[in-house]
Amino acid sequence: MASEARETGAEVIGFSGTDPLLTRLRQEAEAIVRQEPELGGFVHPAILAQESLAGVIAHRVAQRLDRPEAPYTMIRQAFDACLDHEPALLDAVRADLLAVLERDPACTRLIEPVLYFKGFHALQMHRLAHWLWNNGRSDFALTLQSLSSQIFQTDIHPAARIGKGVFLDHATGVVIGATSIVEDDVSMLHGVTLGGTGRTRGDRHPKVRRGVLIGAGAKVLGNIEIGRCAMIAAGSVVLDPVPPNKTVAGVPARIVGDAKCAEPALAMDQMLAALDAGI
Repeated sequence: MASEARETGAEVIGFSGTDPLLTRLRQEAEAIVRQEPELGGFVHPAILAQESLAGVIAHRVAQRLDRPEAPYTMIRQAFDACLDHEPALLDAVRADLLAVLERDPACTRLIEPVLYFKGFHALQMHRLAHWLWNNGRSDFALTLQSLSSQIFQTDIHPAARIGKGVFLDHATGVVIGATSIVEDDVSMLHGVTLGGTGRTRGDRHPKVRRGVLIGAGAKVLGNIEIGRCAMIAAGSVVLDPVPPNKTVAGVPARIVGDAKCAEPALAMDQMLAALDAGI
């Protein structure tokens, strides 16, 4: 699965003409309709009626967030404008989509995160909200944040900076504060908090560098740096900086050894060796 995702990603980097991701999504959508004809009214407008991958993502996110305070048309128009002004954003969307396919063993088709996975949807909503926030539309951005918290059970402040190829596995209970930075190729599971430590204003949230894996329920608090390709064990409370390529665990968290592999976020191996953990 990982090699398949990387090959698809390689095709996308320099694609011209037909978009291989959109082609694959359409093939998988057609297979769903053949197997479950009653789902045609859902799958056809979501995938088969869209002219581009951007349209697919904009439609599905707008559809899920559609509420009186921010109706589908308003969200869809904002998403279209965002992608028109920031075409590089679509590269991030593609990388996020491939990250799910590569890292989630429960994901066997590209269409699954597009149609069903709230972590992927919440992340794409944040990308729109972040663009709105940076373009003087903070109230609309905060409206989308509020809806995401209600619908996807994630709370990501629109000001937070998030790189590409990020994977929010399950995503329920994820909280990311306003001055947080999450670099490329980071994976985090449900219940993760990137938070502050009190009422201090200014730069007060964690900086998570590339390739980090944050286990379920971990709390990372304060303006601290989590070094590149580090691993934070599930349930840990991290109050101090974490060096690159190290594993931390516990309450409060302490270094228990090196990361088990070169890129923990891609391997998604959350187990701690008993010897390394000192238990």
